[in-house]
Amino acid sequence: MSRAFQSPCWTNLSLRSALAALVLLALAMPVRAELVVFTAQLIRTMEPALPTATAVAVEDGLIVAVGTETSLQPLIAARNGRVDRQFADDVLLPGFIDPHVHPSLPAVLTQFPFLAPDDWSLPTGEFPGETTPEGYRSRLIDLVAEHTDTNVPFIAWGYHPLWHGEIWREDLNAWFGDQPVMLWHRSFHELIGNDAAWAMLGVTEADAQMEEGTDWARGHFYENGLKAVVPKLGFLFTPERFGRGMFNFLAMLHQAGVTTALDMGTGIYGNPAGEIAGVRAAANAYPVPVRLILTPIIVDFLTRGKSPEEALAEILAWQSDNDDRVMVGNHFKLMIDGAIFSGLAQMGPPGYLDGHEGVWMVPEPVLRAYSEVFWRAGFQLHAHANGDAAVDRFLRLIAGLQQDFPRPDHRSTIEHLAYSTEQQSAQLAKLGAQASVNPYYHYILSEAYSEDWLGPDRAAQMTRLGSLERNGVPLTLHSDAPMAPLSPLTLVWAASERETISGREGLETERISRASALEAVTSGAAAIMGRENEIGSIRAGKRADFVALETDPMTVSGDRLRHLKVKATVFAGAPYPVR
Repeated sequence: MSRAFQSPCWTNLSLRSALAALVLLALAMPVRAELVVFTAQLIRTMEPALPTATAVAVEDGLIVAVGTETSLQPLIAARNGRVDRQFADDVLLPGFIDPHVHPSLPAVLTQFPFLAPDDWSLPTGEFPGETTPEGYRSRLIDLVAEHTDTNVPFIAWGYHPLWHGEIWREDLNAWFGDQPVMLWHRSFHELIGNDAAWAMLGVTEADAQMEEGTDWARGHFYENGLKAVVPKLGFLFTPERFGRGMFNFLAMLHQAGVTTALDMGTGIYGNPAGEIAGVRAAANAYPVPVRLILTPIIVDFLTRGKSPEEALAEILAWQSDNDDRVMVGNHFKLMIDGAIFSGLAQMGPPGYLDGHEGVWMVPEPVLRAYSEVFWRAGFQLHAHANGDAAVDRFLRLIAGLQQDFPRPDHRSTIEHLAYSTEQQSAQLAKLGAQASVNPYYHYILSEAYSEDWLGPDRAAQMTRLGSLERNGVPLTLHSDAPMAPLSPLTLVWAASERETISGREGLETERISRASALEAVTSGAAAIMGRENEIGSIRAGKRADFVALETDPMTVSGDRLRHLKVKATVFAGAPYPVR
């Protein structure tokens, strides 16, 4: 009988080798993350098959199971998990999604006070609205007197002539003399300044020599005319100022319960690479994570003289730096008409009742050229279109692309949709298009626009959500902050209650239900963005992103809905209380 197998030397060596192999195997095997089961008074999953629950199990950033604490006990035992009851008295929903924001707008505008027709509550303070010319002027004088930084002009955001009366260069000269003062219009698409402001910035009459978008005598730059001014505003983008402003924006998202936001205009200031770097630096430094998806905008590439092919190549290069917090998505933003707040949307017959006209932002052949390149590259197109004439241009564009380069499930999305017709809703559905709507437009603008601009009938039908729902058009709600407060609950309130700024009731036919409105800021928003398999509802396999509310948004009164307290967000399974 052989004794080789009894050799002590061989046995020790083989044992050491076996142990080493086991250690290496253990190191190579992934370590299972801790399973945590969050309990809640109620969980609204936004999943039709299992609409409510009271417990959700998460592990490694994903949802593992949904049910009750009792039904999940076997899973807890098998995975050696634990129960977290910090939300036991709260209501959980999927983390809210805002599918149309501009991170760099609040990052710039919150550097200064707000003075608008509506009230604003911001991380930087409370800013009551002013709705009369006298009230606006009085408050403006007080704010200007408080401005102490002589290195930058005073800027206030929120001016609108329909409430505050006409204010131009000469008015600001008379009120403030040699102190540089600028008014940033409520639309963000217009700037008005006095002599001292333009002198400080080095903006001259020569800069105002454009076909459209400037009125030097009035000190007024708007829409494409802003190209002459924005490059002179470099102080807004210093790392300290811009970083502080970005933290304000990120705090606004957290306080609103938003865990994913889709930007709709990277590059509006003319330096997209710098803007992306600034957004990423702030997002990675901020203690509360959020998912930001950035969308390049056509006007940036036009201003920089880039062809559609060059634009696509730049965007693909930017995407190489994507991470889980900040990414440049496969989205591309088109601009069709002007701002609704400025009365520069393109309206079909009978147009504006006072005879003024809107503006076209980009010539139709140029829109087609850029759209074709990005359509064929598989990008999702988003088109800023406010008036019904602009909606017609969008419909022609998508119909032409679909005819020449058929593409199923393209999800082309019209953005804002301030005024449209019932027939256009049906055409959107026929083309497989979607709508991302700002319901706050009806709240703040419909009464003012019912007089000299649109008349009572068209003004009452602004942001016609009921029409979209009747025609089966997929829809979502957005803030376009600061065009509306960065608050999905405010959007749900505006869409389902449909009140005006004075408290009047709007058309019942253009409301949507509370349930539909909540869907539009959760699962519906995720579908509009093409991320319905990742976020937007609470089911096994999706990302563990939640918002905790003090009570159920489905059952509270309309008055209370938009004031519900957000208690916390949960991002990838980690809770972040709102302080």
